[in-house]
Amino acid sequence: MSGAHANDAVVNDLGTRKLVELSGPAATAALDADSVVVIPTGAIEHHGSHLPLMTDYLLADAIANAAVERAAWQGVDAWILPTLAYTKSDEHHWASGTMWLTWETMMNTIVDLGNSIAATPANKVAFFNGHGGNLALLQVACRELRRRFGLQTFLLGPIVPPMADGTGDGPDELGLGIHGGHSETSLIMHIRPDLVDLSLAQRSVPEHLADFEHIGFKKPVSFGWLSNDFGTDGVLGDPTGANAAYGAALFEHSVAQAAAAFAEIARFDPAGPSA
Repeated sequence: MSGAHANDAVVNDLGTRKLVELSGPAATAALDADSVVVIPTGAIEHHGSHLPLMTDYLLADAIANAAVERAAWQGVDAWILPTLAYTKSDEHHWASGTMWLTWETMMNTIVDLGNSIAATPANKVAFFNGHGGNLALLQVACRELRRRFGLQTFLLGPIVPPMADGTGDGPDELGLGIHGGHSETSLIMHIRPDLVDLSLAQRSVPEHLADFEHIGFKKPVSFGWLSNDFGTDGVLGDPTGANAAYGAALFEHSVAQAAAAFAEIARFDPAGPSA
C-alpha cells in the first residue's frame, strides 16, 4: 500500500493529522519517505503591553495546524508535531516574561528532533517558524539535519508584512513594523481576540532608521540588535489601527500559501526526476 493510501486510512479512522495522537506503530505505518512532517516554532517573549507573551507561539501553531489540515484535505501527506514554545528569543532578554534558550540549546534541540524523525520512515521536515529571531538558526539547522541524517529540510512561515506607504490597510510603519505592529496585532485579534488589549497599543516606529539606504531589517546590510535598542518599549511598529478583518485576510493568505508549499515539498527532489 502506498504512503498516501495508508495515511488516508489512518485519517479516516482517527480523524487527525497530529502525529503524536497516533500510537507508535500507527505513526510508523502512516509515514513514508514522501510524508511531510511539520514542526512549528514559536516563542514566548515580550510583545509590548497590548499583546500576550505567546504571540509568536499562537501564530506558528494556529497557522501551521490549519495549513496541514488543508494540505491533507487536498491530498498532501502532511503531518504536524507539537509547536516548540521556548526558542531563541534573547533579543528580548531584558523584558520580564520572555523565556529564551541559548543558541546552543536551541540548535541541540533541533538536531535531536531531526535524529528522532530520521528514525521514522519520514524523510521530509518543514519548520513553520513564527518568530524572526529563529530564522538564522533554523537555516543553519536545516543544513545540519540534511548533512547528518539525510533529511530533506525546509523553512517557511506566516505572512506578516510591515506596513509601508501605499501598502496594506494600515498606518505607514516605514517598513519597520516587525514586532508587535499592525500585521502581527491584527493576526492575534483574529486568532485570539480575548488576549489583545488595543487600548494599550502605542506607535513605536524607530523612524530614524528609515533614513538609512543600506542598513535595516530588510535592506542589504543587516545588523545585530536587541529590542530595547531603539528608544521604544520593545515594540517595532504601529498596532494602533490593527483590526481582526485584516488579520483574517493575512491568516487565510498564510494558510493557503503554506498548504501549497507543503504540496511542493511532498514532491520535491533536488536531484530531479529519476531517469
